[in-house]
Amino acid sequence: MGLQNGICGAFRGQSVLVTGHTGFKGSWLCEWLLALGARVTGLALDPPTQPSLFHQLDLSSRMDDRRADVRNPEAVRLAFDEARPDYVFHLAAQPLVIQSYTEPVSTWETNVLGTIHVLECLRHAHRPCAAVIVTTDKCYDNREWCHAYREQDTLGGHDPYSSSKAAVELAVESWRRSFFAADHPVRIASARAGNVIGGGDWAKDRLVPDAIRALGEGRPIPVRHPMATRAWQHVLEPLGGYLLLGACLAGAAPTPAPRDALLGAFNFGPPLESNRTVRDVAEEILRHWPGAWEDRSEPSAPHEAGFLNLAHEKAFHMLGWRPRWDFAETISRTLEWYREVSAGADPGGVTRRQIMSFTEASGIRSSGAFSKGSAR
Repeated sequence: MGLQNGICGAFRGQSVLVTGHTGFKGSWLCEWLLALGARVTGLALDPPTQPSLFHQLDLSSRMDDRRADVRNPEAVRLAFDEARPDYVFHLAAQPLVIQSYTEPVSTWETNVLGTIHVLECLRHAHRPCAAVIVTTDKCYDNREWCHAYREQDTLGGHDPYSSSKAAVELAVESWRRSFFAADHPVRIASARAGNVIGGGDWAKDRLVPDAIRALGEGRPIPVRHPMATRAWQHVLEPLGGYLLLGACLAGAAPTPAPRDALLGAFNFGPPLESNRTVRDVAEEILRHWPGAWEDRSEPSAPHEAGFLNLAHEKAFHMLGWRPRWDFAETISRTLEWYREVSAGADPGGVTRRQIMSFTEASGIRSSGAFSKGSAR
């Protein structure tokens, strides 16, 4: 089943609310939804970086672009009331581990209270809606063990970011059990992904954008934790999972599992061979963009997990989802985006071409989405 039968036609003409639409993942998701024929409303703060993929894709002219803080319940409620969404993808968050050490309170307010405001709007909805609440692989109580984490493993978090995302998962489960009875028109699941990379990420203190900035200036790539292992995946991998999960929740796509079994958490992780060290990523980048990397390890730096990867068997068996691009392809596509854009290519054209390549690899060839969506 998978993406081919899962998202073709599921979103055409549907109202979709995306929180965090001005961010890196949110921008890629909105571009994909527009290509699928959705009517997209976004709720977020201004783009967090300069440049930003949101502006590079000119999304503000192609969707209902609303600027507000998810910590403001009235703003969230107004967006819900006016969009009347058939689908909600909640991505709005403070997403950086390092920033959470300097801004722990606002990290928790944004990630936890912001999610609760979304859940409250969903609780009072009186029409069918499928909601995917996006968290992170860092929501697990990381024991630094070698096996991949599964959805039933213990939640936790050493740093304020990770612990806030564990709290989000607890809130989602609590609200679902307390307020969303079997006859409620809203169906909710949460989604956990690994270290997502891809073109158009311009954030500080992330390996790939730091590498692109350094290489573009003729400097070595700064690497803070060279032996830390992560589950690296292209941004389109989990986004495809979110779209498929939403379509299955809505009953717009066939699924191997009963719909009620989808009301829980799902990991969307890469193939096992994509669990690589930061050093591996830096060296793979240098195969595409000549330069060097240097160890910037600091013994006094804030704690970050050393080993973390995800098991995605549940998504495979219950949704028919599986990753498509391996580690080498993921790095190649990411560097392709930055190299072409730095050479003057249109970011929107490069982005849409990569979405098309990914959907073709996933078996989506006949929807005609891009000929319509790219002109919206």
